[in-house]
Amino acid sequence: MPQVETGAGSIAYEDTGGDGVPLVLLHGPAQDGTVWRHVTDELGAGFRCVVPTLPYGSHRAPLRPGTVLTPGTMALLIGEFADALKLGDETVFVENDGGRLQQLAAERPERVGRLVIAGCEAFDNYPPRAGGKMMTAAARIPGGIAAMAHGLAFRPARRIPGTGYAVMAHKPVAHDLIDRWIEPLRKDPAARRVLVRYLRAARPSEMMEAAEGLRAYDRPALVVWGRQDRMMPPEHGRRLAELLPQGRLVELDDCRTLIPLDRPEGLAAAIRDFVARTSPEVPSATA
Repeated sequence: MPQVETGAGSIAYEDTGGDGVPLVLLHGPAQDGTVWRHVTDELGAGFRCVVPTLPYGSHRAPLRPGTVLTPGTMALLIGEFADALKLGDETVFVENDGGRLQQLAAERPERVGRLVIAGCEAFDNYPPRAGGKMMTAAARIPGGIAAMAHGLAFRPARRIPGTGYAVMAHKPVAHDLIDRWIEPLRKDPAARRVLVRYLRAARPSEMMEAAEGLRAYDRPALVVWGRQDRMMPPEHGRRLAELLPQGRLVELDDCRTLIPLDRPEGLAAAIRDFVARTSPEVPSATA
């Protein structure tokens, strides 16, 4: 995978290339860019999909010594990543699970040409219900994240209702994905420290602050939510779409938080339609 250098260190990413509209696809904590694999397949060659693996604990590229990422600095890191790749105003940023895109759009609205919020932490759901609160609680116990990661190595534990990845998806998350996501958390103390410090640095009020900032984000915006989401309340999707000046809402059935895995075809269709609606018309050759 190629890497781009940032102030925090190297960020590995996948880039499908091509001349299509660039999409930056962002994952949440204790995951990596592979959560988007079915969506990029669905979108095909008409889009340039840029998929970073952010330093949320499942990353493999080391950070610079002394780097401590908070939710706020992670949001700015996403902007720095896009700056380094010289992604222009036509770029569409899409985030699932996390809330950093909301913070980036509130802090640097000029950096985010268009945004898609797909089943994310928002408002007062922070840390988010069920799995999010469990992971945050584990981060406050010495060795807690390591114990959680090692527990998830036992595959039957991944299917316990209401816990971990099980609560985030309508259908079981593929074992090969979970194996990949938890490997750095099981084997690399530095990766665990990054996630622990990130989770401990979260401020309960910061997503409410980001929501207030979004009221001034007068650029194209789409909100996609799963109707069966048990971690990110569906009413939050409706609220986000209402407060964004140019917000639209798409709700999907048979879908929880991990929309890219539960309904990749539905999310890809929503993104494709959003891009078509919000892209400037190309003048005809005879105009």
